[in-house]
Order: sequence, then C-alpha cells, then structure tokens
Amino acid sequence: MPLVPGMDRIAYGGDYNPEQWPEEVWSADVALMREAGVNLVSLGIFAWAMLEPAPGEYEFGWLDRSLELLHDAGIAVDLATPTAAPPPWFLHRHPDAAPITREGTRLGGGARQSFCPSSPAYAAASAGITEQLARRYAGHPAVVLWHAHNEYGGANPFCYCPTSAAAFRNWLRDRYGDLGKLNDAWGTTFWSQRFGDWAEVEPPIVAPTTVNPAQELDFFRFSSDAHLANFRRERDILHRLAPGIPVTTNFMLANCKNIDYWKWGTEVDVVANDHYLQAERADNHIELAMCADLTRSVAHGRSWLLMEHSTNAVNWQPRNLTKAPGELGRNSMQHLARGADGILFFQWRASRFGAEKFHSAMLPHGGTGTRTWREVVALGAALGELAELRDSRITAEVALLWDWESWWGLELPWRPSQELSFRERQEAFYEPLWRAHRTVDFAHPEGALEAYPLVVAPSSYLLSPGAADNLRRYVAGGGTLLVSYFSGIVDGHDAVHPGGYPGALRDLLGLGVEEFEPLADGRSVRLDDGRTADTWAERLELHGATALASYADGPAAGLPAITRHAYGKGQAFYASTRLTSEGTAALLDSVSEAAGLPLAPDLPPSLEVVERHSDTGAYLIAINHGSSEVVVPGDGVELLTGDVVADGLPVPAGSFRVLRRGDQTLPRSS
Repeated sequence: MPLVPGMDRIAYGGDYNPEQWPEEVWSADVALMREAGVNLVSLGIFAWAMLEPAPGEYEFGWLDRSLELLHDAGIAVDLATPTAAPPPWFLHRHPDAAPITREGTRLGGGARQSFCPSSPAYAAASAGITEQLARRYAGHPAVVLWHAHNEYGGANPFCYCPTSAAAFRNWLRDRYGDLGKLNDAWGTTFWSQRFGDWAEVEPPIVAPTTVNPAQELDFFRFSSDAHLANFRRERDILHRLAPGIPVTTNFMLANCKNIDYWKWGTEVDVVANDHYLQAERADNHIELAMCADLTRSVAHGRSWLLMEHSTNAVNWQPRNLTKAPGELGRNSMQHLARGADGILFFQWRASRFGAEKFHSAMLPHGGTGTRTWREVVALGAALGELAELRDSRITAEVALLWDWESWWGLELPWRPSQELSFRERQEAFYEPLWRAHRTVDFAHPEGALEAYPLVVAPSSYLLSPGAADNLRRYVAGGGTLLVSYFSGIVDGHDAVHPGGYPGALRDLLGLGVEEFEPLADGRSVRLDDGRTADTWAERLELHGATALASYADGPAAGLPAITRHAYGKGQAFYASTRLTSEGTAALLDSVSEAAGLPLAPDLPPSLEVVERHSDTGAYLIAINHGSSEVVVPGDGVELLTGDVVADGLPVPAGSFRVLRRGDQTLPRSS
C-alpha cells in the first residue's frame, strides 16, 4: 500500500510558499517543479495570517489558484493547517495566550509557535482555521495528505503560565487520582514538599535550588501530552470532515528531546520526520543514518516520509557549511535506504526576506544556473526510477533501547557526573554497528524484542519494573543483552530501585554496584585486556556473573569492568565504563558473536549498504561516502540504468547505486 494514497512514485518535493511571491512567479515555479521531477509539495504551513487576516474573515482565493496550478501540472499537495504560526491579531486579542518561560518572562510574537500549548484561546482559534480548511478542501483532487501544524514543541516545548499551571494540575489529577498518591510518587516528604491541596502544586519554575526531579519528569510528560492533545484535536477534525485523506505532522527525531515520539508514532497516519545535517561533524552521515533508523522504528517498521531536509547549508547553525558536491544525493538516499518512501526539502524556492532567507532551497537565489539546482534535478530523475522500492521493508539484526523518559531523567540536575549524556551513549553504540554494516532498529524497553538476536541498552537510567520484566523475559527466552553503565537505576518517578544498584537489572546482570566512580576530567583507566576507558567506572560485586575484563588501574583497580551472566537460555553482558570507540567496537564484535550473529559483511568502511525487501524483490542501496570508487559484490539489475550487473556493482566516489538483487548474500568477514 503506498505511503501517500494516489502516489505511484517515490514522493519528491518540499515546502512551497507561494504567498511569499507575486502570483506571476507561480507558473514559473510549477514549470520548474516539473523539470525537477517534483510530485508532492507541502502548502500553507505558515500562511495563517494570509488565510485568516482577521478573526473569522477568510481569504482562500490565492490558495484555490495555487492548488489548481499544481493539480493541473500533476503535482500533489500535502495541505497544512497553519497553526504553528498564529497571526499578530491572535496575541493582540489574547495576551494571556503568550508563553511564559521558567524564569517568568513573557514571550512575544514576531516568530512562530508564540503560544501557550494549553491555551483555550489557541485551541479555539486553531480548531476554527482547521475546520475551514477541511470543509473547503476535503474533496479537492490535489490534496492527498493533511499536514497538521509544524514541528510540535519545537520553539515552545514548555510553558509556565497560570493556564499551563492549571492544566498541569488537571493532568496530575487524571494521572494519580488523589493528592496522597501524588505525594507518594514525588517523594514529597523530602525537603518539606508535601502538598495539602491541589492548588499548592505548580510547574517546576525557577527556585532557589534544584526542584523535585519527579516533578520535573511529570512536567516533561505533561508538556509532551499537551502538544499531543493539540495534534489530536486537528487530526480528529480533519478525519471527520475529510475522511480518507491521511493526516501527518513532522517530527524532529534528530534533536527534539522534549517530545515522547513513541506515543506520537501511533497517533499519526503517516510518520514524517525533519532532519538537518550537523554540518561540522566529520561523521554526520552516521548520525543521519541513526535518526533515519529511529524514524523507521517509531513507524514500527512501516515506510515513512522525510518531510524536511536541506539541499545545502542551513541558516541556524554556528557555521552553516556548504554541502560538498554529491552530498545532497547521498543524504537523500540514506533516508530512502532506511525506509523513507518520500524525500522532501525545506523549501522549494529560497526566501528573499525573513529569518530563513539564508537557508538553502531546491531553487536557490542563484536560480537554475547553480550546482544545487543541477543536483536537485538529478536526484528527481534518480528517484523517478526507483518506484518499485516503495513499501519495501528493512530487517534489522540489532535493537538499541531508546526511551525519551530515560533521556529526561538522566539529564536532570545533580547526577553523579555532568558527562552523563543519553545521546552520547546511543551514538557510542550505534556508530560501531554502522561501521560493521549491521542494520539497527530502535525499541522501547517495554516493546517486543524477540525478533532480535542482540539487544543493546546504551542508556537505560530510568527503567520501569515492566521494562525490567520485559528484558528478563527476552534474555530468559534465549536473547543476548548488552547493558551500558548507569542503567536500571531509578523507576518512573526517579526513585532509586530498592536493594542497591543496578536496581531493576541486578538479578538479570548477576552483579551489584557498590559505588559509582565517576572520573575526573581528562582522567582515564586501563583494563587488563589492554583497552582504555574514561568518564566513568564502578566498583562491581559479582553475584553469578563472570568477569570478562577487569580494571588494571584507577579507583576500581582489580575489580571487574566487563561481565557476562548466563540467565535462562540467554546471556546478559555489562560494561561498567566508557570504552573508547575502538574498545566499544571490539566489545560489540564479541557480543555479536556470542549472540550468534553472522560475521559482519566484508565491505570498505566508507561504504554504507542497506537492504530493503518486499514480496516481489530484494534491493541493495549502496552509498559511497569515500573519495575513491568501490565495488559491491553481487549480481542483479541496477535500477537507475537497467543494466544487468555481474560480479559486482561499481559505486563511484561520493555517489550511490541501487540494485535489484538475486538470492546471493553479501560476503562476510573471515
């Protein structure tokens, strides 16, 4: 089933903002879209002030004409509700709807997402414009997808105004039922915080010292749910008035810590994501792959839509570096390889004014004589040859546990070391798996794990009893689990599990942690197998586990550092320190072997290879990030050229190739 109804090719295009341009430019835009192979554009994302210039007064003529132009040219539309950018009249009429920071500062307009997520006035206004759009365009043949809002929680993740405080109290009442249960959950006997009335509960505003971490955690949950309630309101209106047209919104899985996307993934009809390359990172293509795998995982393995990325430089990083020749195509193909069935950019035509005028676009300020334009046209032509990849799936060998709530909890104040970082641990384990050409899914700790020979828990500081039970069942049933340090420490209220560290995982790992030993800045430790580590060590006591390596020096000298514990039919490994990247890779190699995974494919380190499978074929997407040509072993048909390939597919430096494969498998390391 296609990702977007009626689309018979890979979706290709981007945000289109005709309201920024004189109408005489529109026909030229559409002609150039056809030249570039564009078949889907997102329309109206920030157009609220043009659609509703005054409360209850609507101007749809310009949108009608734009839709007709696009439809006549065979270009489908992802029609947005413009609710991410309320017009100036909204805050002028509803000043109490402005967001307020933790420090008590009222934020003004002049930007986007200038509203309190819990504001009743915003709820009414956003519902009103959504209803108008749904009624008018429900049957329009150009509209194949609805795009609710834009990047929920991006600029206004939290609000601490009186309206939000009241909404937070209502959310807590629904969650806990009575005040006594809230007091118990938050541990309010500490620091004389016990509440006697619901009116005494407030958001975690700035205080003389750090506030209750359980209160902070619940405010994260409440805030994510407040944005989700806004999405659900618009989605339900669109479903009711425009049935049959799927509804999406664009996630920010690369950098949005504040939204629990596991909850959101089941609420959208189509999972869509925005991703922007971290330009100054030498390994930014690995971070891109990780976020694409995470997006596919939030989509539960289904195809997804890359709603935004950049053709070239963005406008908001400290130094907005230009992409190298070919990088536009390689970035796009990485997302496609990892499950995207649509490749869209922000934006179609570069803006002449406004905050994002120096953000790259499909059609740059320099027009069609630019390298960017030539690469945009070339990518459109390539994607036009890859329609048969749609709705094919990826099978992963390894699952990494990812939990937004654990991310929130780990990085609250007053942890044993400021070096503890959720993303750092995730990337530390993902990177060597990528270099070993192993395909990775991400999974919630309470999710289904049985299909994976190996599960890795890079950063499971917060682990509920249900999640711990899930991991026990997985290992007892024959699975292999690798756990990194400072995991299993607290429950969902940030309360330490009883009985000593690592709390929820103590019996599964067959050990106890007598003490944490965070290392001073710049200090490292050696292991007796020759590996080195930094940042963190622990004093372990073994209760059934066996030591695979011990500390050779440092505060835990002579004590175990890496362990293995047989549990049921499976095994659980534990790494109590931060190994170097080489040490982590070696650990993953040995644990993968213990899990029965086949040897890693024998391929050049600069080559990224992902396989997609469908009922009718198997496809290999090969992306060469290096500076010299490489050859991928195997036979098949190269989709971009139709050529029959025997004995290997050459992939030029900085380029990509797509092969419909036979039954052979990639050669494995010896």
